[in-house]
Amino acid sequence: MQFFQELFFNMRIRDFIDIAIVAFAFYKLFMLIRETRAEQLVKGILVLFVATKVSEWIELHTVQWILEKTMTVGVIALLIVFQPELRRALEYIGRSRFFTKSFIEVKDEDINHIVDEIVEATASLSRQKIGALIVIERETGLNEVIETGTEINGLISSGLLINIFIPNTPLHDGAVIVRDNVVRAAGCFLPLTENMDLSKELGTRHRAALGISERSDAISLIVSEETGAISVADNGKLSRYIDIKTLRQILLEVYKPNEQKQSLFKKWRQSDEKEEAE
Repeated sequence: MQFFQELFFNMRIRDFIDIAIVAFAFYKLFMLIRETRAEQLVKGILVLFVATKVSEWIELHTVQWILEKTMTVGVIALLIVFQPELRRALEYIGRSRFFTKSFIEVKDEDINHIVDEIVEATASLSRQKIGALIVIERETGLNEVIETGTEINGLISSGLLINIFIPNTPLHDGAVIVRDNVVRAAGCFLPLTENMDLSKELGTRHRAALGISERSDAISLIVSEETGAISVADNGKLSRYIDIKTLRQILLEVYKPNEQKQSLFKKWRQSDEKEEAE
């Protein structure tokens, strides 16, 4: 007890700041890997670490030697295994407000027009049961994805979006990338999600939409060609059966991110999850 009292009284303000920074960093790291494969890998590493210490205490020398060598080589293996999470973490740091400005540079008077055009196109495609995948770029640049498709660089309109996804046309099979108020490219190829827990009824469009949302902060709109249902993928999460009113609210939040503290998309997803639980 005396040791802890002396330690507390000898601590300076900078020590408290140091501890707070480390605690905040670990909290952010946990939130970053929560509900991902990395979470399970971290648990496995902790088990190995504890097993190493236990084998040292009870003098199991052979087991200890094997575990220590495994942990040594594991440092290099971690860089390979955690490559997607490390990239995601660095992108998260790069997207901080200290380094970036507003990610969507559209005048306020144009936002409602852009949202109306996207909603009208999505609603029309849904009614006709025409499959579609629209990706809206935010802070993370998608130039490498744009290069896989055909550049368009046309002002966004419902007619343009609908025509792109008409079946048997050259660009209908792939994703459309939207940057600000411009359709940058169509027929783009997206990385597929590695999430093995997805429903088997979800096709390539939904998996591609999730994949790009896992690797960037882009938001993806999906229209199912089987059912006409509208879905939204954001931050590695998929929400299905979205109505037009909710879609409009989500898009307004995308183009006006600072107007509300909690995104309308998250609000809807929470209420949706609550309904499913009931």
